Amino acid sequence: MATSLACSADQLSQLTSIFGPNATNGNAAASFICNQFDAINNKFVDAAFAIDSTYLLFSAYLVFSMQLGFAMLCAGSVRAKNTMNIMLTNVLDAATGGLFYYMFGFAFAFGTPSNGFIGRHNFALKSIPSSNFDYSYFLYQWAFAIAAAGITSGSIAERTQFVAYLIYSSFLTGFVYPVVSHWFWSVDGWASATNTGNLLFGSGVIDFAGSGVVHMVGGIAGLWGALIEGPRIGRFDHSGRSIGLRGHSASLVVLGTFMLWFGWYGFNPGSFTKIFSAYTSGSYYGQWSAIGRTAVTTTLAGCTAALTTLFGKRVLSGHWNVTDVCNGLLGGFAAITAGCSVVEPWAAIICGFVAALVLIGCNKLAEKFKLDDPLEAAQLHGGCGAWGVIFTALFATEKYVNEVYPGKPGRPYGLFMGGGGRLLAAHVIQVLVIAGWVSATMGPLFFILHKMKLLRISAEDEMAGMDLNPTWWVCIYLP
Repeated sequence: MATSLACSADQLSQLTSIFGPNATNGNAAASFICNQFDAINNKFVDAAFAIDSTYLLFSAYLVFSMQLGFAMLCAGSVRAKNTMNIMLTNVLDAATGGLFYYMFGFAFAFGTPSNGFIGRHNFALKSIPSSNFDYSYFLYQWAFAIAAAGITSGSIAERTQFVAYLIYSSFLTGFVYPVVSHWFWSVDGWASATNTGNLLFGSGVIDFAGSGVVHMVGGIAGLWGALIEGPRIGRFDHSGRSIGLRGHSASLVVLGTFMLWFGWYGFNPGSFTKIFSAYTSGSYYGQWSAIGRTAVTTTLAGCTAALTTLFGKRVLSGHWNVTDVCNGLLGGFAAITAGCSVVEPWAAIICGFVAALVLIGCNKLAEKFKLDDPLEAAQLHGGCGAWGVIFTALFATEKYVNEVYPGKPGRPYGLFMGGGGRLLAAHVIQVLVIAGWVSATMGPLFFILHKMKLLRISAEDEMAGMDLNPTWWVCIYLP
């Protein structure tokens, strides 16, 4: 934000000698000059607010465009007989999430003042805009909330009832996800890096754009949904051997991946929420430089993960697979999201390399435990997201941490960068509490839906395809 200029008639009264012996004329002239300075200063302040708000709105539009990426990725990853179904669920995630995040979610996440567990103000955007938030901030955070819901929908694709989508999406975006984002992003959150008056281990959790808050939440929710529902018919044979149920369109998978890649430049760099901030006045280096660096680290992590997955799967399976490469790329993005603003570009390459190995390993475990996730969402977002949280605690640099999280000198930083282990301890706690919270909330929800026979469709409908289910036909084609 632009620095306010100070001016008063008293300050300029000493110059009255230049206006002649009449002090009244001197004071009047001084007041006139100060008024002009105030007017100019107000224009600069207005411009700073406008620039920052425009930047945040543009970032929100980019993050929202990721919904199209999710839709294309999901459509290409499922069989043709379920394409319209999965497209509709992606639309419903955004629409349902919009209403429930407006009514409850934003208040639970960022309503301030509040306690460390959950927000208590700003339901239905009451008292907004304010000095704390403008409408653009709500829109940006809503785009994040529906991204978490979109992750979960991929894990339970091709076998889930319509009503189950509506229920879980409302609960996730209206309560489960907002509570987690309050813990780690709100100024009042018990583990937030911006809660400078009460920092966990003196550092708080540095989850800048949400490897834990967004990706782990969506991935773990999807894990429970897939486990409780069980695998799709035909996914494993009678002996337990894995049988690949390939998606029908690699073209849509690639298109969706590129759309998500594009949107990630709003997801990670946009999480600064402001661009008009100078670290040193009059210098070429400021928050705009940090935003550019964040875009670079995001790119490098994704590219490295894609190439590592390409050659890793070639060694394991003996062939090249574009879908595996796309998932590896997205795994690298999910991992770098936590530390994208506080690590060096070379460290992002390490992040992407390990993320690819984590994804390959999680997929092996999923096969062993007969977890059927059509989009590998639980493994990709849950596994790689958890790695990203730990990675940040190892490689965060002192300089970047102090720039991105000012106001607390001597804040801990990455263990491998000489910052000690307190940040790592905070991040291990983050992984554990997110896993515990999502398991304690979404697990019982999916189990109750299962017991009430509201979770999974019938075997006949699953074999025929959800697009041919009469109920779905009415939903999709009714004028």
